[in-house]
Amino acid sequence: MQLRRVGPDALLAEVGDAASALALAGWARAHAVPAVEVVPAAETVLFDGVPDTEGLAVLLGSWVPSDEPPTGRLVEVEVVYDGPDLAFVAEAWGTDEAGVVARHTGVEYVVEFCGFAPGFSYLAGLPDELAIPRLEVPRPRVPAGSVGLAGTWCGLYPTASPGGWRLLGRTAARLWDQDRDPPALLPPGTRVRFVPA
Repeated sequence: MQLRRVGPDALLAEVGDAASALALAGWARAHAVPAVEVVPAAETVLFDGVPDTEGLAVLLGSWVPSDEPPTGRLVEVEVVYDGPDLAFVAEAWGTDEAGVVARHTGVEYVVEFCGFAPGFSYLAGLPDELAIPRLEVPRPRVPAGSVGLAGTWCGLYPTASPGGWRLLGRTAARLWDQDRDPPALLPPGTRVRFVPA
């Protein structure tokens, strides 16, 4: 793990991959590290609002990476599988559209981090052999609730926005609600199962 100062009261821990970042963030929260925010990302964890960065660096030195799977709460997300890229994914996976639905719903995903837009969660769990390329040219508008794939990531669009992910379908779940605690339906560490609506 590499630690870098970010401004006067923040540290950035570089850990190499999203699973390690999620594990470190979970460990930090469980040990109540002195930071206002602990934010995992694809290869890093940001510790912001740190009163003593030197002390935090020493504390983080006691973290030992683990292969234990996340034990966050399980959320089931209903999906209508009618996305414009369903046939593309079926061909890429050597199956039909029903086979795509079966494979997509047969995986338990884990939210490793959020980004891109408030409530947009990056879900890991798809095997490497099922990686799907992004669109060569992003769509100017992806509808809110769209469920898509990019590489081995699965993501859900909380609001309408541009996007280049391959769309499998859509959910009516409210992915971001500022009046909810936490506002994101799927914060880091959440386990997710997709079910056909």
